[in-house]
Amino acid sequence: MTAPPEAFAQALRELGLAGSEPLSGEALTGGVSSDIWRVDTAAGPICAKRALPKLRVAADWRAPIERNRFEAGWMRVATAAVPGCAPQVLGQHPRLGVLAMSYLPHHALWKQQLRDGHADLDTAAAVGRALVRIHAHSAARPALAQEFASQSIFFDIRLEPYLLATAEVHADLAPQLRALVQATQVQAKALVHGDVSPKNILVDGHTPVFLDAECAVWGDPAFDLAFCLNHLLLKCLWVPAAADSFLACFDRLAQAYREAVDWEAVDELERRAAWLLPGLMLARVDGKSPVEYLVDETPRRTVRRAARALLAAPVHRLEDVARAWRRELLA
Repeated sequence: MTAPPEAFAQALRELGLAGSEPLSGEALTGGVSSDIWRVDTAAGPICAKRALPKLRVAADWRAPIERNRFEAGWMRVATAAVPGCAPQVLGQHPRLGVLAMSYLPHHALWKQQLRDGHADLDTAAAVGRALVRIHAHSAARPALAQEFASQSIFFDIRLEPYLLATAEVHADLAPQLRALVQATQVQAKALVHGDVSPKNILVDGHTPVFLDAECAVWGDPAFDLAFCLNHLLLKCLWVPAAADSFLACFDRLAQAYREAVDWEAVDELERRAAWLLPGLMLARVDGKSPVEYLVDETPRRTVRRAARALLAAPVHRLEDVARAWRRELLA
């Protein structure tokens, strides 16, 4: 056990979550955008995080540290929509940029389950149902848009490092990738998490728990759907033996999500998600935040072939994206 950074200790004391006693804890791993600690207080452990001004990636990737104020807001809205789907917010210190939340030690990480080849259809459906309920809850409350006017942060931490950075690598597809950015920016319909990835989803029982909503913005819910489904496609190259199961999870999650879209025409939302997906696929090999598990060129070339083809000739249904991906895997 070691003492947490002084900013963490000061924030917890000023928030009334710790007394004058010496604090100890452990730095938690897994993120590139924040320092995260389990801090042991007299009342029990707390998870505390502080956003970094420069993310821990090879590229020069910076974002405002005020973003965890929006993360705290996302957690509160999401919990109102789906009780238990986010950690409990214990406090947020604006000046020090520290967010304190409940510590959840006994939940399993969905990414680890997928890494082990365990692709549970019920988990995929639960993620889809929870995500669409959060979107629907917020879409019915348009006044929330004023609380999540964080479009500049979303651009800095999602649109630029993913899609525009990829456009610099694939200059022939730059018009399509820039068009994705523009289309995403104008579809402001609901509260978006921005990082719905298996590494940010805990599973325990029937309700998934979403973490790391630093990118939260009033924006296009199709982004969250595409972002999550993208990971299920890429995992097929990480654990090839489970590819069929991952694709089944893709279908189940998309179906569960589609069934509860009530704020717009579901086919229109699906069209945007299907258009976004190949851009996000390509970004995870050639953007500023490549997935860490596709290190060899062979699987990276597979992603490029599939994504480039879909960007050049977009499809309108998610099942068509999955079908094209399956063909590429079998090629």
